[in-house]
Amino acid sequence: MSKFSRFAVGMVLIIAVLFALSLFVGAVHIPVEQVVRILFLPSADIQADPGIKSSWIYIVLQNRLPQAITAMLCGASLAVCGLMLQTAFRNPLAGPSIFGINSGASLGVALVMLLLGGSITAGSFSLTGFVAVLFAAFVGAMAVMALILLFSTMVRNNVMLLIIGIMIGYISSSAISLLNFFATEQGVQSYMVWGLGNFGGVSMEQMPSFALITLAGLLGALMLIKPLNALLLGEQYAENLGINTQRVRNYLLFVTGILTAITTAFCGPIAFIGLAVPHIARMLLTTDNHQYLMPATILTGAAIALLCNVICVLPGSQGIIPLNAVTPIMGAPVIIYVILKQRGK
Repeated sequence: MSKFSRFAVGMVLIIAVLFALSLFVGAVHIPVEQVVRILFLPSADIQADPGIKSSWIYIVLQNRLPQAITAMLCGASLAVCGLMLQTAFRNPLAGPSIFGINSGASLGVALVMLLLGGSITAGSFSLTGFVAVLFAAFVGAMAVMALILLFSTMVRNNVMLLIIGIMIGYISSSAISLLNFFATEQGVQSYMVWGLGNFGGVSMEQMPSFALITLAGLLGALMLIKPLNALLLGEQYAENLGINTQRVRNYLLFVTGILTAITTAFCGPIAFIGLAVPHIARMLLTTDNHQYLMPATILTGAAIALLCNVICVLPGSQGIIPLNAVTPIMGAPVIIYVILKQRGK
């Protein structure tokens, strides 16, 4: 068995264990055997069983199960976005948030929560609550992505495009700061809670749409394996092989934008997973070949996100730890290591 095969089998087993833990562990204690019965027995048998509380059924099927699936898909999506950006822009510190797409989503949510009072109304069109936040986050992220794609047609230099993305992020952050300054206390609190990140934002009814978009984005990323391998040796080398680097970059930005927009819209701006996971996958596999590195990054991202999800609920009845309080604990040491390694070179 090859090194990659051993890695893949091991990672799948880790994901399976963490997925199970996500279903068994939570703020409400539910016996393991009852969780298994809820998951595998027919619905009629579950309802008729006097030993299974209706609240347990709701928690397992409508809360823990979609949360675990969301964590896997979000972790895989953000990780693969980070890998593509780090390769295409030859920058180990590039991540999904570097182009301001997260900031665009955050600005959209800030406009709804802090300026419009939590609802969007235009004539007969009206959205309120979570749907309004979801819509605003997605529109904000896609607007920034469209702007980045527009600039990518004008600027061929990757470093310059990276700087433009960072500046767009700064402009969005500045606008959010102004909105926070003039907002009500309740609005600021609601916005801060959203900004902490949460894998529980996707319901089972929304799961098919969420999964379809993220899986389509991951498939789009897998189609870039060969161009990304060529880009490892430089743009000039890739062009000599007949690869249109401009088109590859635009396609890559589009896939990254879609995946980042959908995950941020549903789960909030999640830090460090996209930045750190590609480096973890590289260290575990010791290869830069995307034929192995991209699937490894997808699996590692899913595992890390599930681990973060489990850690968030460990306090049990005392509450749930915010997601963005956990991800830096895992991501920051990896980034420090990468920086020190680059300095050594």
